[in-house]
Amino acid sequence: MNNENAFLKKYVKIVVVLAVVASSSSGIFGSAIAAPSLAIGFWRLTVGVPFCAIPVFLKQKEQLKAVKPKELIWTFIAGAFLFGHYFTWFNAVKLTNVASAVVLAAMHPLVVLVITVFLLRRKVGIRPVMGIVLALLGCCMVAGFDYRQLSSGNFTGDMLALGAAICMGIYFAIGNEVRKTVAGSVYVFLVFASCWICFVIGIIATKTPILGYSAHDYLLIVAMTFVCQIGAHAVFNLCFGYVDSLYVSAWESGESVFAIVLGIIFLGQIPEGWEIVGCAVVVTGLLYYNYHTGIAEKEALKNQGGSK
Repeated sequence: MNNENAFLKKYVKIVVVLAVVASSSSGIFGSAIAAPSLAIGFWRLTVGVPFCAIPVFLKQKEQLKAVKPKELIWTFIAGAFLFGHYFTWFNAVKLTNVASAVVLAAMHPLVVLVITVFLLRRKVGIRPVMGIVLALLGCCMVAGFDYRQLSSGNFTGDMLALGAAICMGIYFAIGNEVRKTVAGSVYVFLVFASCWICFVIGIIATKTPILGYSAHDYLLIVAMTFVCQIGAHAVFNLCFGYVDSLYVSAWESGESVFAIVLGIIFLGQIPEGWEIVGCAVVVTGLLYYNYHTGIAEKEALKNQGGSK
């Protein structure tokens, strides 16, 4: 086991939380970039893919060649769903109020939960599920999820936000399975390359220009690439080899909490009282989930030790 793998195995749960913090900055970047979503996604991956490809071609050629056709197909499907998440999310926030979009897009843990229980046939304890539900309720409070805001939203935008959640959940679930047999760095490169191909197809199909935007936009896209693409999504995919996709998805639902904290630091936006209460509920739910999944892991290890 190399040093990178040993580090992730030991600190994976902390690394996931740090990646969620990085991911939560996407809203700040997105709101400051004037370019359309397809152009943002294209350049974000055009900049990011080489940083994932170079280490693979230099050090992991054999592992790349060892990827089986079935694994390659599933990796491309995962990349397509990542593209779907980006595309639906960036368009959703333009067509509906942000509060509704945040709440609906944060429902991906439920998608992962359904896949885990009904398709993969894995047992999930009632207490971890309660933690996820509590975190999602807190997310609703943070976003100000009430009747007035729902009624002011656009139905198309709401459906796109829900689509973003579904795409994210499926992307996480596929990544969790493929990472069992494909090396982390190789999978990250392949899934990002697949997503880039989807953006290229989208650019061509819609005739969206990729040039002609401001230097400010391009600078922010580069920053977004390193913070959100490499610092968040690449790390999530690496962590799938050491922690379940449901864990990653559950913590990702707490992104709104970190977004508020970053908003205070960088934008000077002071949260309302109900947002602070919602943050407390989210954190409580995630800690409850983390505590009980930790107990389940210890019991599983104990049972494995006793069966030897």
